[in-house]
Amino acid sequence: MEEVLLGIYAAALSVLFIFGAHSVVMLYYHWKTCKLSLRQPSPLSDFPMVTVQLPIYNEYYVVGRLLRAVCSLDYPRDRLEIQVLDDSTDETTELLERLCAEYRAQGFQIEHVRRGTREGYKAGALRYGLERSRGEFIAIFDADFVPRPDFLRKTLPYFADPKVGMVQTRWEHLNADYSFLTQAQALSLDGHFAMEQAVRFRAGFFINFNGTAGVWRRECILDAGNWHTDTLAEDLDLSYRAQLRGWRFVFLPDVTTPAELPVEINALKLQQYRWTKGAIEVARKLLPRIWRAQLPLRIKAEATVHLTSNIVFPFILLVAVLNVPVVIVKNTVQGYDGYFTALSVFVLGAIGTFLFYLYAQRAVHWDWQRRLLLFPIFLAGSMGFAVNNTRAVIEALLGKRTEFVRTPKYHVVSRADRWHDKRYVPRQLQPQVLVELLLGLYFLVGIAVSLYHAELAALPFQVMFLLGFGGIGVLSLRHALRR
Repeated sequence: MEEVLLGIYAAALSVLFIFGAHSVVMLYYHWKTCKLSLRQPSPLSDFPMVTVQLPIYNEYYVVGRLLRAVCSLDYPRDRLEIQVLDDSTDETTELLERLCAEYRAQGFQIEHVRRGTREGYKAGALRYGLERSRGEFIAIFDADFVPRPDFLRKTLPYFADPKVGMVQTRWEHLNADYSFLTQAQALSLDGHFAMEQAVRFRAGFFINFNGTAGVWRRECILDAGNWHTDTLAEDLDLSYRAQLRGWRFVFLPDVTTPAELPVEINALKLQQYRWTKGAIEVARKLLPRIWRAQLPLRIKAEATVHLTSNIVFPFILLVAVLNVPVVIVKNTVQGYDGYFTALSVFVLGAIGTFLFYLYAQRAVHWDWQRRLLLFPIFLAGSMGFAVNNTRAVIEALLGKRTEFVRTPKYHVVSRADRWHDKRYVPRQLQPQVLVELLLGLYFLVGIAVSLYHAELAALPFQVMFLLGFGGIGVLSLRHALRR
C-alpha cells in the first residue's frame, strides 16, 4: 500500500514539475529575446473603416463607462462604427437604448443590436454582429474595459503588414489595490501578459487573443472559420485556428487597456471555471490538428503546454491530499530514505515559478519588489482554486457542455466603493465550498501531524495548503454572507 501511495504521489509531482519547468523555458526565451525590439510602423495616413463590437449581458453598472470611453476614441466618426451587442435580460437594455440614442444624436454611428436569443453566448453575439458590420477591422471590448483614446491609432498601424490578423494590447487594472484578492489577480495577469504573451510573441510561438482589448482583421476572422460556439474559450479557439492558417499575431506590451478586476470571490470562481474549462476544450478540439500541421516541433510543443496547462489542477489537489499520509509513511515506515531524498528535486519547479513572476513584475512595475511580497498569498490562492478548477478540467475532458456564465462587475474602483448590495452578486454558494472548508480542517490536522513528527520540511507546504484551500473556502462563505 505504501508503494502505491508513494508512486501516485511521485507521478503527480512529476506532472507539476513538468509544467513548473515550463516557467524556466519561458525565462530562457525571455533572456534570449528581451533585447529584440518591435519595429514601429508608420502612423496612420488614411483611416480604414473600423467596427467596435461591445458584447454585453446584464452589465448595468459598467456599460455607461464603456460607451463613454469608446465614444472618446481618437478616430474619425465617419470611419467608426460601434455595435452594442446586447443580450441582456434586465434594465441594462433600457439604459443602453437611452445611451445609444444620446450618442447617435451627437453624430456617432452607434447601433444597439438585439438578437432576441442568447444562442452561442458571446461567440454567437460576435458572429451575429460581424455579419452586419461594415468594418475592415474589428475592435472588441468587454463591458468592464476602458479603452484609451489613442487605442486605434496605436494598434491599426501594425496591420500595414497584410499577414497580421490580430493585434492584442496588455491589460491594466483599474482596481488592483482594492483588496488582497484583486492584488493577487493582478499579479497573475501580469505574469500572463508581461511574460507569456510577450515571450511567445518575440520567440515566434502562437499567442492568443484575450477576448477583449484587441483588434482583428475581418478577413482573418472569416478565413479562420469565424467564431465557433463549441467551447467556452471562443477567443483562444479562433486564435489558434487563425494562426494555423498562417496569420501573424502581434502583442503590444507597451499599449495598455485598463479593466476592472472581480472583487467578489464567488464571481472570480465562475471566471476561473470558464477559463479553465474553455482552454481544455480547445486543447481537445485543436491539438490533433496542431500536431498534423507543418510546424516546427518547438511551436507544437509550446502550443501543447499552452493549451493543456490547466491540467495541473487535479494534480495539485492530489498532491495536497496525499501530502499528509506521505508525512506519516516517511516517519513510520523504514526503507524509503532514498525515495524522499529524490523528491527534493521537485522544489526546483517552485523556484522557476517564482522567478517567472519576478521578471513579469519587473517588466511592468517600478515598485516590483513591493508587489512581489504578495507572491506567497498568490501561490496559496492558486492552490486553493484547485477544487473549483479540477471540476472544470474533468467536465471538459468528459465533453460536458455548460452555459457561458459571464463574470459580473460592479464599477468598483476605489476602496470606498461597495459591491455587497448590488445586483449580479452570485446568490448561491457553489457545492465545492464545503470541500474547500473540509480540506482546510484536513490541513490543520496535517500541520499537527508534521509538528508531532518534527517534519519541518513539510510545514511550509501544509501551511500553504491551509491558507489556499481553507482561505478560499472561508472567503467564499464570507462574501456569500455579506451578500
